[in-house]
Amino acid sequence: MSQPDTIRLICNCEGTMHPDAEALDAQGRVASQLCRAQLDHFRAALGRFANVTVACTQEAPLFSEIATETGYAGNLRFANIRETAGWSDAGREAGPKMAALLAMVECEATPFEVVSMESNGVALVLGRDDVALDAARDLSESLDITVLLVPGADVIPPRQTTWPVLQGRIRRGEGHLGAFSLTVDDYAAPAPSSRAKLEFDAPRNGAVSQCDLVIDLTGGQPLFHETRPGYFRADPRDRTAVARIVAQAGQMTGTFDKPRYIDFSPALCAHSRNTLTGCTRCLDLCPTGAITSAGDTVAIDPNICAGCGQCAAACPTGAAAYALPVVENSAERLRSGLEAWFAAGAKTAPVILFHDAPHGIGLIDASARFGRGLPAHVIPMQVNEPSQVGPELLAAALAYGAGGVRVLANSRPAHALDGLEASLDLIDSIAQAAGFSAGLCSLVQTDDPDMLEAVLWTSAQRARQKRSRFLPPSDKRGLLVLSVEEMIRTAPNPVRTMSLPKGAPFGAVDLNLETCTLCLSCVGACPTGALSDNPDMPMLRFSESACVQCGICTVTCPENALALIPRIDLDGWAAPKRVLKEEAPFACTSCGKLFGTRSSIERVLQRLDGHWMFSGPEGEKRRDLLSMCEDCRTREVVISGFDPHENVNG
Repeated sequence: MSQPDTIRLICNCEGTMHPDAEALDAQGRVASQLCRAQLDHFRAALGRFANVTVACTQEAPLFSEIATETGYAGNLRFANIRETAGWSDAGREAGPKMAALLAMVECEATPFEVVSMESNGVALVLGRDDVALDAARDLSESLDITVLLVPGADVIPPRQTTWPVLQGRIRRGEGHLGAFSLTVDDYAAPAPSSRAKLEFDAPRNGAVSQCDLVIDLTGGQPLFHETRPGYFRADPRDRTAVARIVAQAGQMTGTFDKPRYIDFSPALCAHSRNTLTGCTRCLDLCPTGAITSAGDTVAIDPNICAGCGQCAAACPTGAAAYALPVVENSAERLRSGLEAWFAAGAKTAPVILFHDAPHGIGLIDASARFGRGLPAHVIPMQVNEPSQVGPELLAAALAYGAGGVRVLANSRPAHALDGLEASLDLIDSIAQAAGFSAGLCSLVQTDDPDMLEAVLWTSAQRARQKRSRFLPPSDKRGLLVLSVEEMIRTAPNPVRTMSLPKGAPFGAVDLNLETCTLCLSCVGACPTGALSDNPDMPMLRFSESACVQCGICTVTCPENALALIPRIDLDGWAAPKRVLKEEAPFACTSCGKLFGTRSSIERVLQRLDGHWMFSGPEGEKRRDLLSMCEDCRTREVVISGFDPHENVNG
């Protein structure tokens, strides 16, 4: 029998918790002091196994150091089963949760790209009083300083001009660390003869300042979102806050890397077509100004993006997808964890708790050390930002067998959580329509571990009869559609159709057959291919699973023949292409060649009745040309010498 290539090293942390080695698929006995007295067990595992999972995060630095010293080239992972499971009033019942946590950490995280920004230390200090000058003095040894005071500032002139002190008011600002560009009005240099206070020369507007860092001590409206790299802001009356940002800014020279949080595929974007606006979800939600309109698509500046993930969570097509990690990896962690939960013998469905670090981890740790700890039926799953949790992950969790989802967020987040709340409401409404109880998915906003405990310990445990085991597809839209479909299929009341609120990413189009002329302008404008034609005959077809309800088709249609219907229709999703309208093509009255549609030609002729250009003998000739194909029309004009644009009244 071949030797397994994976081992899980479990420790009961000196008997303070009670993990079950058999339930956790751990070879050998459970250690009691793996990081000290039984450290040789870890060293021995490094020499025998390609994959080692240690159920301890507190001593991860020690274990990693030993692995480096021994030249271990395998995969070393760490799972926290102590604060998240074992240290709890329900710790003895937490075996299935421990199994789930170990399985989740063993899902390989996907790599991500980084964005580099270069700062040469050129800093602009904005202020209104001596606080700005004091900050400039403290920073002058490490940065290249310029001070810009707001007009009317009452400042005693410095004894020596060590750095420029100017006057100005910022009209517009753009950029990021290493690449700020600020437009300044009321710009003026100081008079060298200033005596009791700084006096300035005649001001001018439209000056431009370029710098690497902006230190805002004006106490006024912020120029940028607080997460903008290179932008530091504090109330000048709060000397502690000023000292803190001065210390931070003083270190901001050199090259700085940040993750590229969002993978963006412009070809999938449904923002606009032919100058007509469709989807604006990401533009409406982005709190940092990182997303701008760029013609038919949007543009996401990775230097400005703070990684909140609301754009990715709300994007209906998958054009914007989170990359830290990719959504497929997050779904696989859910699948593996819930598989392990039920395989360990659990009879009820767990609640998934999405949380971030350090806020979420801090509350969980505080609860474990000083309170009741997490309930045995609550499985925590760390994400980079709570707002990155979109409807695809919520639906996937329920489809895989979760009995509920809670998303833990700061009580005063750095950005609004409108996108997250919309996702929670959407999936909860779908779940209720499919027979689940209300409140299945909800947001928990708190900084208090006691309040977190109160919410989680009262979360009902539910039996789960059906669950899905689908493998998550790599594309975000595919995962969203499949997760919702599987969630409904495994629900208590798996309905086939349901209405959804306006703005939902699913639905159909209602076509007015009387007014539609099959001009197919909607087909050319549809960004997802939900509307398509048939090259062999005049036909409009519709693929409901591809429709994201962007509305571009409705504003493109010249006849106003289309309307959106937000809904889920699983039968419609299963149909590859449904024919909305088809007609026999119109036959050229001269050669019989098929072109256009009969309704469109007849509609044009009907609208021209009574028009002066199509009245009388010459007008009739013009009407006849409209019933001919392009080739016959050209031939008729050339042979007969007929000028279709000649003024019949001339």
